Amino acid sequence: MDTLHRLDDRLLTDVNDLARHTGWLHGAVLAYAGYGVVLFAALLLAGVLLRRAATDRALAAAGWAPLAVLLALGLNQLLVSAFAEARPYTTHQGLLVLAGRSSDFSFPSDHAVMAGAAAAGLWLVARALGALATVAALVMAFSRVYIAAHYPWDVAVGLVFGALVALLGWVLLRTPLTVLTGWLRARPGLRQAFPAPVALPDKREPTAPGAAAA
Repeated sequence: MDTLHRLDDRLLTDVNDLARHTGWLHGAVLAYAGYGVVLFAALLLAGVLLRRAATDRALAAAGWAPLAVLLALGLNQLLVSAFAEARPYTTHQGLLVLAGRSSDFSFPSDHAVMAGAAAAGLWLVARALGALATVAALVMAFSRVYIAAHYPWDVAVGLVFGALVALLGWVLLRTPLTVLTGWLRARPGLRQAFPAPVALPDKREPTAPGAAAA
C-alpha cells in the first residue's frame, strides 16, 4: 500500500509540474474539468435520440445509460464517506492548485465515476458514441488531476467503478428494463416520441421453378 501511495504522489507531482509549465492550457482544462459534464449529458441524450425508434432492448440500453450514471454517483457517495480521503491540496502544500478548494472528500472522484459510467453505458448503445465518451472520460480524469482536485488513484478507481456499475447493472437489469421500455413506449403520451420499429415483411424465395410466374 505504501508503494501505491508513493506512486500516486509521484504521478500527482508529475502532472502538477506539467500544469506549471503549460499555463496556456489552464483556462481550457479548468473549464472542461468543471463543465465537461455538459458534454456527457449531450452524448447521453444523443444515445436516446439515436435509438428512439429502435427495438425495445436497444432503447432500454439507451435509457439505462443515464440511469447508470445516477446510480453510480449515488453508490459512490457511500465510498467517499467510507474512505474520507483528504483532497491533495490539503496534504501537499506546494501544489499549484487551479481547482476551487472544497471540503468534500477526494476518493473516488465523482467526476470520474460519472464519466466512466457514461462511457460504458454508451458502448451499449453505439460504438461511435462509446468511443467518443471514452476519450472524453479519460480527458475528464486527467483534467481533475491537472487542476489538483484529485489524486490519480481517485480518478482511476472512479472510472473503473462507474464503468462496472453501468455494465453489471445492465447485465442484471436488461430483461426487466426491456419489458418496461416496451410497456412505456406503448403509452399514448410516449408512442409518438418513441415509435416501435416497423416489422418488415418476410421475403420468401420461390420453392420451385416457375413458381414466381404462377
